[in-house]
Amino acid sequence: MFTRPFGFALVFVSSGACWLQAAPNLLDVGYRQMYNLEFEAAHQSFAEWQKMHPEDPLAPASDAAAYLFSEFNRLHILQAEFFVHDDHFYTDRKLTPDPALKREFDTELSKAVELAARTPAEPNSEFASVLAHGLRSDYMGLIEKRYAAAFKEMKAGRALSEQLLAAHPEYADAWIAIGVENYMLSIKPAPVRWLLRLGGGETDRALGIEKLRITADEGHYLAPFARLLLAVAALRDHAQDKARVILASLAKEYPHNPLYTQELARINNPGAGY
Repeated sequence: MFTRPFGFALVFVSSGACWLQAAPNLLDVGYRQMYNLEFEAAHQSFAEWQKMHPEDPLAPASDAAAYLFSEFNRLHILQAEFFVHDDHFYTDRKLTPDPALKREFDTELSKAVELAARTPAEPNSEFASVLAHGLRSDYMGLIEKRYAAAFKEMKAGRALSEQLLAAHPEYADAWIAIGVENYMLSIKPAPVRWLLRLGGGETDRALGIEKLRITADEGHYLAPFARLLLAVAALRDHAQDKARVILASLAKEYPHNPLYTQELARINNPGAGY
């Protein structure tokens, strides 16, 4: 029933406490390093932020995101699962996760959940809880291929994001949880979409694109990731020019990440299958 239903729920995270600050802080630096595939530097930046803000649940959540994205990079998951150039986002290819990295990932997530539980009414705590569901969903689905469990986590994260946004609309990055679920599930075959809706999933493609655009335009740490997803959507709609503009911008901003230039090369190569 729940074969490959979920998506990149919330791989890249944000801190609402920092959105309104004019000057970059260590979270800003860490996320830029993460997008640039500079994972050791990102971990150092997030660790320093944790020392400075030991009660902030988004500090360990951010470090967990860096562990997850480094594993995605090692296993080439972005390329294989998002730019596969067919009708499906997900494959069942066997992967070999790094057990040491998984332990670090789980440790940081546990820290985030524990800190969030101390101040559950705080918006940063609510957001950390959203992130915990999203990060687990991504690991379960894209690495472990546990699709039903990932779908459950994704739904929980989306519900919490709706609750958070209702009270704190400034957390624009949280829209990505709604956008990803709706867009990713919308591309499934009609019978599968029907089953997913019965299971509580949301499958409105137009709504998904709309929410991704909000994050791309108004988000902070998640804005680049939302732009990447919009590029993927454009490619799957055969809107190569739109995708080219987005990917070129990302390639310029994050020159150490070869994914963007690789996909640009595919677009510009008539034999690449677009």
